[in-house]
Amino acid sequence: MSTRRAFLQQGATGAALFGTMALPLALHPSPAAAAPAAPPNDSPATQDGWNLSWPSRITGKYKALFDVAEVESGFGVWRAAAWAGQYAQLMNVTAAQLSPVIVLRHNAIILAMQQSFWDKYGVGKAKGVMHPLTGQPLDQNPVLLDEKDGIPAPFTNAGLHKQLASGVVVLACNLALGAFILPFIKDKHKLGDDAAHRAAVEALVPGVILQPSGVFAATRAQEAGCTYIRSA
Repeated sequence: MSTRRAFLQQGATGAALFGTMALPLALHPSPAAAAPAAPPNDSPATQDGWNLSWPSRITGKYKALFDVAEVESGFGVWRAAAWAGQYAQLMNVTAAQLSPVIVLRHNAIILAMQQSFWDKYGVGKAKGVMHPLTGQPLDQNPVLLDEKDGIPAPFTNAGLHKQLASGVVVLACNLALGAFILPFIKDKHKLGDDAAHRAAVEALVPGVILQPSGVFAATRAQEAGCTYIRSA
């Protein structure tokens, strides 16, 4: 059975799969955590320009790290929402008790980029991205699809932007940014590494926190108590 078919059959068991509750306001990203730029230099959470404050937001009783290394139509990101919905439904836990963390690394770094970046550089076609529900070629970032794009419930709450807005911690790998994102920019605009990197950081989905590497992010999340899940 294909990944897509198995996932959709699981989702068809009920809209409660993803839940309808939002995470509490206290877990919403703070301005420092939401921006790719580093917090003030005097912050104890800042080291060499990296925002390292995000582990302080992992406060729920149930903590899970979703390691997303492949695109897979965005299913790795959707699985984080599925976990939250299933825990809420089957274990009768509150939103405040859940702390999901998503790490976007390796090939999946393209999921961390805004739709404007996908449009400008033809990312969907270049990477052979497929629609998560129809299996057809897709020009859009699949993890930014929602009801306005015809995505039905319960999948509408699983988008990266929806999860960020509800307080989910989302981390991106800087090594993957350099390996898989910078070439789009450098090839089109003939920019150097530094200028291309600045443009890439500016094109991250708002709220995504850039980290030195996906491995660094994943190990830090586990040190903060997260259970590791190879999500894609």
